[in-house]
Amino acid sequence: MASLLEMKEIFRNADAVCFDVDSTVIREEGIDELAKFCGVGDAVAEMTRRAMGGTVTFKAALTARLGLIRPSYEQVQKLISDNPPELTPGIRELVSRLHQRGVQVFLVSGGFQSIVEHVALQLNIPTANVFANRLKFYFNGEYAGFDETQPTSESGGKGKVITHLKEQFHFKNVVMIGDGATDMEACPPGDCFIGFGGNVVRKQVKEKAKWYITHFDELLKELEER
Repeated sequence: MASLLEMKEIFRNADAVCFDVDSTVIREEGIDELAKFCGVGDAVAEMTRRAMGGTVTFKAALTARLGLIRPSYEQVQKLISDNPPELTPGIRELVSRLHQRGVQVFLVSGGFQSIVEHVALQLNIPTANVFANRLKFYFNGEYAGFDETQPTSESGGKGKVITHLKEQFHFKNVVMIGDGATDMEACPPGDCFIGFGGNVVRKQVKEKAKWYITHFDELLKELEER
């Protein structure tokens, strides 16, 4: 296991940085916001807490939550236009600095493609660098399930995305930053995991992550030291 000093060195020399989105890049949990918008907020928030704590499989929790919400295409679009996701303080500056250094930035999320792509646009991240879950709709716009072939739809999926990125781009140092158990599980194959507690603190992640931050300024300072 890498020491904290070694992890900081990996971060400073990263080829690619992968960010979780919900409660990391943005302040909210996208699925909880969608649930509130569709009138089933409390029940779904409880399922999210269990999923993020690592007590149920991600796919089982996602299936159950979406089965309760059953969002239509129109509802998803209206959520994005009426309640756009709020960026976490410092993320815009951090992503900009990484881009300046020639680091590839990816959004790897168990959330939904349409919402995550909206976030990517605000951060000048190409949509090709977005890995997230795709909702499916019938021709009339009603909910038809989600694409279960996406790696992000299951536990361990974020690690599969990192493996794919390493194979495709031959990255040497890939860093994963996130607030939840599914982010921590992605290292390995990721080379360094940075736990983020700026929006919500997950006890399991705070206790187990060797490098745990609560503000993105901490990472900006690391980059300035080189």
